[in-house]
This record gives sequence, C-alpha cells and structure tokens, in this order.
Amino acid sequence: MSHRKPYIRPMERDWWLHHPFYRFYMLREATVVPLVCFTVLLACGLGALVRGPAAWQGWLALMSHPVIIAINLVTLAGSLLHAFTFFKMMPQVMPIRLGGKVLDKKWVIGAQWTATAVISLVVLWFV
Repeated sequence: MSHRKPYIRPMERDWWLHHPFYRFYMLREATVVPLVCFTVLLACGLGALVRGPAAWQGWLALMSHPVIIAINLVTLAGSLLHAFTFFKMMPQVMPIRLGGKVLDKKWVIGAQWTATAVISLVVLWFV
C-alpha cells in the first residue's frame, strides 16, 4: 500500500461566481425559494378558507401587504425565467418530427408560449 496522499483539488465556496453560465444556473435554481414561500402562503389561504369568513378576510389582508406582493412578483419572474429556459431547451432535448423532418425550434417554442398564454387567459376568465 502506498503512503502517498492523493491530490485533492481545492474548491472555493464561490466557485460558481467565476463563470457566467454557473451564475445564471444558480440564479435560476435560487428562484425556488420565493416559489416555496408562495406555495406556503397559498396553503395557508386554503386553511383560512376552511376556517371561515373571518380567517379568509385576514388572509386576504395579509396578501395585500407590500412584502407579500413583492414576493409574488419575484415568484412570477422566477416562474417566467424557468418557463423561458425550459421552452428554449425542450426542442433540443425532445425534437418533434413531422413527416420525417425535425420541426423548427421557433415553432415549438412559439407553440409552448401560445399554450401558456391561452391557459392563463382561460384561468383568468374563470377568476
């Protein structure tokens, strides 16, 4: 058995700050924090709805607080960032073939954004 120590490459804590690709990746992954806050607030809203009208009005008052509105706007921006990066990546990961030819990625991305807009408008119409 050898008594030599193996080389262990040092890794700084801020290694991801030195390359733009990793900075963007970390930013995109960090958007999960406001999404978790939004999910917890939504679950609290469902609980308030079950407890009755007074609890529901209290939850509505909480949701109109400027900090909560800011969290919701950051959550919306993070969700749009995720959608943008996913829609951009999807034609490369799963190319769609029609008649033996690969569909142009602009059409695939456009169809995804169109579906997102239509579904959002249908949900807004019901609300």
